[in-house]
Amino acid sequence: MKKKQFQGKNNNRRDFRRDNYPRENSRGNLREKPRGRFERFEKIEEVSLSDISLDFSKRKVLVKGMVEKVVQTGGPTVFVASDGTGSLALKGFVKPGERAYPEIEEGDIVSAIVTIGDFQGGIEGEIQKISKLSPDEREYFLKKIVEIQKSRAAVNPIPFLVKSQILEKLRNLFIKAATEIRLAIIQNRPIIVRHHNDTDGYSAGYALERAILPLIIKQQLSEKAAWEYFLRAPCAAPFYEIDDSIRDVALSLRNVAKFSNKMPLVIIADNGSSPEDLLGIKHGKVHGMEFIVVDHHYSETDLITPEVLTHINPFLVGEDGARFSAGMLCTELARLINPVDNIEQIPAMAGLADRIEIRNPEVIEQYLKIAEKNGYSKELLKNISTVIDFVSSKIRFMEVREYIGVLFGEPRDRQKQLVETLEPHIRKLKEKGLAISKANAKTIEIGKTTLQFIEIDKTFPGFGFYPKPGMCVGMIHDDLQATKGVTNLVTVGIMETAMTLRATDSANFSVHDLIKFLDEKSPDSFVEGGGHKNAGSINFLPSKKDIIFKLLKEFIKERERMN
Repeated sequence: MKKKQFQGKNNNRRDFRRDNYPRENSRGNLREKPRGRFERFEKIEEVSLSDISLDFSKRKVLVKGMVEKVVQTGGPTVFVASDGTGSLALKGFVKPGERAYPEIEEGDIVSAIVTIGDFQGGIEGEIQKISKLSPDEREYFLKKIVEIQKSRAAVNPIPFLVKSQILEKLRNLFIKAATEIRLAIIQNRPIIVRHHNDTDGYSAGYALERAILPLIIKQQLSEKAAWEYFLRAPCAAPFYEIDDSIRDVALSLRNVAKFSNKMPLVIIADNGSSPEDLLGIKHGKVHGMEFIVVDHHYSETDLITPEVLTHINPFLVGEDGARFSAGMLCTELARLINPVDNIEQIPAMAGLADRIEIRNPEVIEQYLKIAEKNGYSKELLKNISTVIDFVSSKIRFMEVREYIGVLFGEPRDRQKQLVETLEPHIRKLKEKGLAISKANAKTIEIGKTTLQFIEIDKTFPGFGFYPKPGMCVGMIHDDLQATKGVTNLVTVGIMETAMTLRATDSANFSVHDLIKFLDEKSPDSFVEGGGHKNAGSINFLPSKKDIIFKLLKEFIKERERMN
């Protein structure tokens, strides 16, 4: 016998619906869905990407932006979007390794509702809903992005740390460079800083790194972005050679293919101005890289400026590059990019390391006063410089970002401990190096000029020996002036395929004129080189070493007659 069903309307399960619940008016917080159902309405706030922080954690927000790259991980699909104010990783998930929202591609302008969260030190948005903007909305949004980017990249032209005619002549170039660097960060382009492998080069590279990294982290909302979007590394040679360029291009193309990165902006510091740099720069440009050069070395012909976004060098404005080092120039540039702390002592240290006080004592004195206000005495700066030079000879072409940070005072107490530990050891090595150099150096008189020379390969133990050959040449050059009162002096360190040169003003010497002279007299030696007027190096074929040394003596004799 069938059970009798109860016929009461309100007890019919099909009629027990939310239609019968009390509903609020249009100003309430309930809204109607299809089929008569209701859900609680959430007001979704639209925010700029730069406004998002961990304070938004677990909140739903509406964001709009251009999809700059799509990365498929073993888990979710990550869309990196930018709205001109900043960037945010938007995470979509279907199942592990499966492409979410395949209709969304790089270059699309999207509107998305996301839940904000953090993942491994970065802020991200978990996609709840995402769609493309209409063509009209896309065009408007793109124009808006360009306007925002230009506004954000604009530089606040703060005064230089010191008063200098050279800096004032270079001001527009500084502003141009700072603007381009800021724009690259805003446009999510990686940045590579390449610098010379000595104290001045490291000072230049570190000052730029210190200014750039916080902007990258802020732009990407991720601490890890400092590694994905920035690389600083010393050059293998005293110029940006093709080997460096090939390595940078190969790594960058890999990141483009693997992570959808853009090709980078490369900043070359304490190198970059010579004809030897040209091929490496042109090679990088073929693959979509762009370049900025900050240097102080002289070049007879400016081949670099037409190939780069901007080129900062005192010789371009009729000034002597020996009056400003790259570390001094890059610190001033760094302050225009982003006025951070703990870099104001760098110009004094870099200038002392590069002997700028000989040519420009007034400016070095100004920088020293600034350094002293920040707790750095002249003696301390020289000791730090010594340690940097020593460490650079050991780490060679590794980046070692954290270690270099300690050398430059991050943190200050560990920097002090490191210098106190290593400086006495390095001092003993230098004393030994000077003693070895003096015992093996020879001198000859060419008119009124004293030529001092030392055969590096026959004198020192070889690879890994410290001081480096160039430093040994500088030490015996200074020592002969101090102990013997020689003022008209040329000192040369001779190797199988190269010579390192130092000269006093009284010698009427010129590295650049020497290179031209050697090229005319012995074109089959294939001489190359560069540097400053009184300090530099040349390279040649190993079979031509004796000929080059003979021609060096002839060159000095000719310069004697010109005096």
